[in-house]
Amino acid sequence: MKAAPQAQRRLLDLQAVDTALAQLAHRRRNLPELAEIEKVAREISALEDERVRAQVAVDDLDRDISRFEKDIEQVRQRKTKDQQQLAAGGSVKQVEGLQHEMATLNRRQSELEDAELELMEQREAAVASLADVQTRIVTAGVRRDEAERRRDEANADITKEQEFKSASRGPLAADLPGELVTLYDKIRTETGMGAALVYAGRCGACRIELYGADLNRVKSAPADDVVRCEECRRIMIRTAESGL
Repeated sequence: MKAAPQAQRRLLDLQAVDTALAQLAHRRRNLPELAEIEKVAREISALEDERVRAQVAVDDLDRDISRFEKDIEQVRQRKTKDQQQLAAGGSVKQVEGLQHEMATLNRRQSELEDAELELMEQREAAVASLADVQTRIVTAGVRRDEAERRRDEANADITKEQEFKSASRGPLAADLPGELVTLYDKIRTETGMGAALVYAGRCGACRIELYGADLNRVKSAPADDVVRCEECRRIMIRTAESGL
């Protein structure tokens, strides 16, 4: 392929724009905020699991306490009934039986109330644990929101830069021969770089030094020949800095 040396040199300007665009795309994919957001998301997920377990513990204790309250209430009702029967009087045997039952009910009520008190203390600790994990979830959510805000700001800045670079690329490419741009774009799509300056006898893309027949090939090629590197296949741009 043939192209004026000046047009070939302008490929370096096009490559500079495309390199900048590629760097911006890489920057967008690798924003530190993305890793932070992912980390906080994992943390929140784990905290949500912990919150569920803490809530289940509170619910279980509430259910057990409710059951004890019902049992205690039944004992109280039975004691009230026995007290009414004692007040009404009766035979010695009946009175002794009621007194014995009252003593048993008192012991039962005390045992139930002690057990309920222990559960209530456990519930207080469980509620505190639940409140703690809920606070940590809120704190993590704030960190996530802040990281997302910074991510969005960074993306907005990158978008502005990309739009500016893309706007400058169009006119630059339009001023170059169509076949040259087509070849350049094909190589860039395949390798990430379409053209590079030959500097001090080295390919600017793969950094391999030219020597022997390859060096003679590049040296002897007419100035308007579009020369490609034998190693990386990029377009080699020759200037006074090329050392040829």
